[in-house]
Amino acid sequence: MALASLAVRPAFAAPAASAPSSRVRLGVMGVSHNAVFGEGRGTHLAKTLVTLPGVEVAYVCDVDQTFVGKAVEDLGKKQDKPPQGVKDFRRILDDKSIDALVVATPDHWHTPAAMLACAAGKHVYVEKPCCQNAREGEWLLEAARKYDRHVQHGTQRRTWPGVIEAVDQLRGGAIGRVIEAKAWYFNARKPIGHGKPVDVPATFDWDMWQGPAPRRPYQDNLAPYNWHWFWHWGTGELGNNGVHMLDVARWGLGVDHPIRVASGGGKYRYDDDQQTPDTQNVSLDFDGRKTITWENRSWAAQTPNDPSYDVAFYGESGSLLVRGNGYAIYDPKGKEVSKNTGKGDDAIHLQNFIDAVRGDAKLNAEIAEGVRSATLCHLGNIAYRTGHTVHLDEQGKIVNDAEAENLWGREYQQGWEPKV
Repeated sequence: MALASLAVRPAFAAPAASAPSSRVRLGVMGVSHNAVFGEGRGTHLAKTLVTLPGVEVAYVCDVDQTFVGKAVEDLGKKQDKPPQGVKDFRRILDDKSIDALVVATPDHWHTPAAMLACAAGKHVYVEKPCCQNAREGEWLLEAARKYDRHVQHGTQRRTWPGVIEAVDQLRGGAIGRVIEAKAWYFNARKPIGHGKPVDVPATFDWDMWQGPAPRRPYQDNLAPYNWHWFWHWGTGELGNNGVHMLDVARWGLGVDHPIRVASGGGKYRYDDDQQTPDTQNVSLDFDGRKTITWENRSWAAQTPNDPSYDVAFYGESGSLLVRGNGYAIYDPKGKEVSKNTGKGDDAIHLQNFIDAVRGDAKLNAEIAEGVRSATLCHLGNIAYRTGHTVHLDEQGKIVNDAEAENLWGREYQQGWEPKV
């Protein structure tokens, strides 16, 4: 059967029960490794999930069979029985006993896979950013509501106790009226070179990897990681890491969507195929006289002259700095007033998702919040790509800007168009 016809088949298995037994069975989509970072995100999540009480990773899925085999072997050592390895995630959705799908793929797959999972009656844990473009975020939220599914976003700081306490401090007036938040990200990334057309590896299904994205020729510097730096599949450093910091900034300021977005910077360091900026500054202004700025440098690591914290909040009577899972509060003269240090990890965020699937908890990073924060990233990239300030109305829609509106969504491979 052709791939396109598989994509639009009308029905999956009957939805999993709304209140599954205490044992939660999941499938994990995307378990790649790469030479630079080693263990991929999906593999890490799968290994973490099997440490949680009453959780079974029943399937692992990847379009590269080399990665599938390794994941099956590794997880088989950590739970009662090894998971089934599949290349097509829709085999997971067909299994009535599966309660949830974990989506840890390249960005262009996040929303389409999550929407299909919701339609199949599965709950979803979707990695950041939950959508490759802003329109997908609207669709994903609509799908989660239509099918009444729990969809957790992979912005794990929403579950870290120290960050929760920091936001509570801001809400409680610890630094007075909070006006500004600033966030940073620095990384000494290497050039990706100029890709060469080569034969697709025998173990790798390039057609399935592309999935909903319009087809492009295979070249040797895209998978499994460098797709991040191509607009066709990725969202740049802003969507890759900036979403974490912008999520905390938006949360702490208590804002939803901006009224004005500007972005400067460019691709300045290397002569290679990267399309997204390696140096970027984004400014987001909100109603209520509040603002967020984000700075990225992807070609040089953090220096002693760079901020040593993740997000800084400035208020009328002091400042609060978030560092990892801890924070510190300072008075207007810079004297430390109080602080809290702690640990935060993926396990507690995943446990929150599992508890919600069991019906015992509310999601800490519910998809509505994930969509709002991911959309900040998309707006920053839209402002960068158009080269001008983007204005939005009170509903968060772009105002009188056809060029910017054209980047709100994307085109899809025929047969893979997302449908709610």
